[in-house]
Amino acid sequence: MIGFLTAQTPTSTVGWMLFLAERYAASFWQGTWITLYVAVVGTIVGFVMGFLLGIIQDIRMSREDNIVKKCVVKILKAVCSVYVELFRDTPMIVQAMVIYYGLRQANVEIGVMAAAVLVTLLNTGAYMAETVRAGINSIDLGQREGGLALGMSPMKVMFAVVLPQAFKNIIPEMANMFLTNLKMTSVLNVIGLSELFMTAKTVAGNYYKYFESYLIIAAIYFVLCFLFNKLFLYLEKKMALKKDYVLAVEFMDNQ
Repeated sequence: MIGFLTAQTPTSTVGWMLFLAERYAASFWQGTWITLYVAVVGTIVGFVMGFLLGIIQDIRMSREDNIVKKCVVKILKAVCSVYVELFRDTPMIVQAMVIYYGLRQANVEIGVMAAAVLVTLLNTGAYMAETVRAGINSIDLGQREGGLALGMSPMKVMFAVVLPQAFKNIIPEMANMFLTNLKMTSVLNVIGLSELFMTAKTVAGNYYKYFESYLIIAAIYFVLCFLFNKLFLYLEKKMALKKDYVLAVEFMDNQ
């Protein structure tokens, strides 16, 4: 059915969509790959950064801590707070322009792809920092006190008791963040990234069929988001089934 479309001019919206999808299939596949690459890499690295920032923001001081440790922790928390507020309170499209052209103006050579990933991970890290902090605070304080009572260090309690439970609680927000990044890569066309939106814009300009071109990428975005959403729901259900945390018991056995 599709083959004959290349031999004649389509006369309907669906016909034009099939025609453009066939003629520019390679371009749409490339745009899809770039979109996925930026979203996946930027989100994963951003998650790791967000976890580290969330842990830093949750560090608690005691009277026994020395003045050097207190100063270092306060400086780290201040830097984290400034970073989080800066990226949460500015649009991603503006961040992309400032980072890409700002670095180039400072004589720092950075490619479009690298800049796109950098913007995505910095934006993700800022949002995930607050999510992780909230997830950590959602764990009952008795969990920490119980771990400390068993002789576990504060770091051991954080990584062996608190974070495994907090991770389960923040999976829905992690899924939302990834799906948001998947769609927000479309704004990165302002720095010349040839992702899906830029691809559709280029294809549409050849035949002045913007509506049909954007319908094609709308369908692609929908399929991608739908599949990844189902994947995250499956992961969330698998994590919800795990209710036995035997880390403390293992720790006791090793004493």
